[in-house]
Amino acid sequence: MLVPQNKGPNRVLGAAAAAVICSLISHHVATRETELHSELLCWVILPLASRVPWPSSGAGRLSKPVLDGRHPAALPSSGLLWVLAFCFSVAAVCKSENGESQLQGHHAVAAISPTLGSTKGHGRDTSTRQSKVYGTLFVSAVAVLSLMRWDLKRIPLHAIPLTALYFAYTILLRRASSSSSRDGNPRQFTTSLSLRLAFILKAMVSLEVLLIGVPTVVAFRSVIVVGLAKAAFWHFVTQTAQSTTWCIAPAIETFGILAGCMYLTKSSGLQVLLQVVASVLALGQILSMLPRQLKSKSLLWLLMLFPIFYLVGDAYTARTTRLLAQQSFDSSHKHPVEGLVTNGNEAFQGMLQRQSQNYTSACDEYRRRYKMEPPPGFQAWYDFAASHNSPIIDDFDSIHDSVSPFWGMDGAEVSRRMTEAFDMANSELWLCSLSGASAGVDCNHPFRIHDRHMVATFNKLLGDIPGKLPDLKFLVNHFDEPAVLVPSSSSHSPDRIDLAYLSQSSTWDAVTKYCKFSQSDEQHATSRAVRTYGLPFVTDIKAAKDICKHPEYSTMHGLLMSPTSFRLIEGLVPVMSTGSLSTMGDILFPSPAYTDDEFRYDSAGDIEWEDKQNNLYWAGSTTGGYVGDEDTWSQFHRQRFVAVAQNMDDRKNIYLRESSTGAIGRVVSSFLDRRLFDVAFTQIFSCSWRQCRDQQRRLDVRPWADRDAPLHSRLAFDLDGNGISGRYYRLLASRSAPLKQTLLREWHDERLVPWVHYVPVSQGLGELPELVLYLTSTERGQRRAREIAENGREWFQKAFREVDLTIYMYRLLLELARAQDPERKAMA
Repeated sequence: MLVPQNKGPNRVLGAAAAAVICSLISHHVATRETELHSELLCWVILPLASRVPWPSSGAGRLSKPVLDGRHPAALPSSGLLWVLAFCFSVAAVCKSENGESQLQGHHAVAAISPTLGSTKGHGRDTSTRQSKVYGTLFVSAVAVLSLMRWDLKRIPLHAIPLTALYFAYTILLRRASSSSSRDGNPRQFTTSLSLRLAFILKAMVSLEVLLIGVPTVVAFRSVIVVGLAKAAFWHFVTQTAQSTTWCIAPAIETFGILAGCMYLTKSSGLQVLLQVVASVLALGQILSMLPRQLKSKSLLWLLMLFPIFYLVGDAYTARTTRLLAQQSFDSSHKHPVEGLVTNGNEAFQGMLQRQSQNYTSACDEYRRRYKMEPPPGFQAWYDFAASHNSPIIDDFDSIHDSVSPFWGMDGAEVSRRMTEAFDMANSELWLCSLSGASAGVDCNHPFRIHDRHMVATFNKLLGDIPGKLPDLKFLVNHFDEPAVLVPSSSSHSPDRIDLAYLSQSSTWDAVTKYCKFSQSDEQHATSRAVRTYGLPFVTDIKAAKDICKHPEYSTMHGLLMSPTSFRLIEGLVPVMSTGSLSTMGDILFPSPAYTDDEFRYDSAGDIEWEDKQNNLYWAGSTTGGYVGDEDTWSQFHRQRFVAVAQNMDDRKNIYLRESSTGAIGRVVSSFLDRRLFDVAFTQIFSCSWRQCRDQQRRLDVRPWADRDAPLHSRLAFDLDGNGISGRYYRLLASRSAPLKQTLLREWHDERLVPWVHYVPVSQGLGELPELVLYLTSTERGQRRAREIAENGREWFQKAFREVDLTIYMYRLLLELARAQDPERKAMA
């Protein structure tokens, strides 16, 4: 294999061209999950490929085989063959396991190629060799910069394949440059190395199956295509190396990686430009390694047409998609977003106009809504709210809805139930005591010490109202997940309190046991019907969160599939939580995260709208549920969102377009402009070892993300984690437009209006590609996005001040004090 044969120039050129084409195919089709299996297939069938005869021709022969200017090479010893096989196997495993998107881990090859070239230049004199070194180092820098995502934690992982490949090619180069070795048989070398590689890879695949089971994501058609392409690559590259140098193998790989990578997966035009430049330099490096006798080797420059064609094709498709989106919704057609924004603005203006203007009207409105008198201390609360210019006086229905179930029992019974729930083993409740005279709060837990900033938050919010609140006690849920299911009187004893442990298991049946399932009809829920053309735009946020109307949610959200921690209390117990499902009875209060400095908005980290990236941003971890041994992670809400934004598996996206008849209809396409989505995970956990590994291989994982990075994009996404998202207020307060996907109710739901202060997103995410395209790529959509960003920012400054959270907590505690008043009698 290392012995040069007398071949005409055309055969050497043809072998080099064929090797480059095979490398392009393998890198264009391959994915990490197919890496080991395709590598195994490659080395199993390579001995067969090596038996393909190399036809003779009367073409002119090379005047001298070039192996770095030295004599024919020897066949490596058996021990060295095992070393070579081990090195290539390690590289294959690292490509499969590096945890970066697609083939980013191959940057090790991109680095090793010019490094080898610098050690074995063809130059006859020192100056030529020195220029060769500088040139190859420059190629290396550009190639690695264009591919690599800099991550200090992963540098050692990248060094492993780099070292293995460098060692392997150094062995081949040294054997090729040995003038005293005996000749070797190329076919024998190919067969021997292939058998050893196949044996090692087979052992690795078997170990993988033994440890984690049979992979469920391997696309066997891709394995066959990539395996055949790799085998052909090695066949042709060895033919080329016989008349050149083994440095050309990693050089061809470098070009294949750079030119075969998808350009629309790059986050910026600069990265695309670097990749194109690196492709040109890599191809130039290949040409420099071919013998000087090849007069027609410049024809290999035609191979640059592949990346250029792909780049132009991507740019054309992206431009055409944006142009069609712009043309489809001109003055003659109205996008669903337009109608939803109009409805939202009308609802918001109506909410502002109906707020009471004095204490008397506030009392009248309270009686009208709740058919009862306001609680003791209501006038002091009103005076406090009015003196701080609260824009919301009457809309506190969520407080009444969560406290009203306790009117059927007397105050002493409410207190008894609180004590009983607190004393239950592993109930994970904090019992807090409020001193009305000082407005100071103290909380206790049976065994926990860290209260997750609860006491600090309560004291911060209530510190301005000493002497105005009664003494009372209240329970607070320790976990992010909701805690209380209020039973129906007909199916559960009103005196019983049950505690169920549902962590890391399905909670759907438990939290929906009192539902009467029905399909939601959201088209009639708004003030004016909006035509959505079958896309699931959120037209009624309350109906969208109602899990009783959406049985499909059972396999679409981590909280319903397998929450990280879940203690379900079934019974009438007043427990405060930061978020709750539509079927549950938690009493909502502002999350401590909203007042924590880590999550607070800082204008220093924000920029003007014109300077922001015109895309959607999100980065975060895989919180939201625990992934056990079953292959269900792809159904969890965060993983589904990242899969949509990264267009995994060429999923089918739905867009709205104007047809030839002038009507708007749905168009299905696998295209997604990735530059409109800057989305990735930064950490993968809350999963079994196998499932964590599977997600690490399949999803784009970044090393780190700046907390203010969302504020550098015009659209900032936010979605549930294990519970509510603490970053939401920072997005609302910013100059970016927040897109929000959530199943959880929060205390602020009544004062935030969708399509005015934020953009709601459905659980299924079916409308997201069209929504993002419209808001980023059309004039009217960009205008709407900016309006929503400005409306949310302005409203946040009026209705989400720290004092507004105090006003809400003040009123909530008045209602809780009345509920547990020992003198209060049960009400009918």
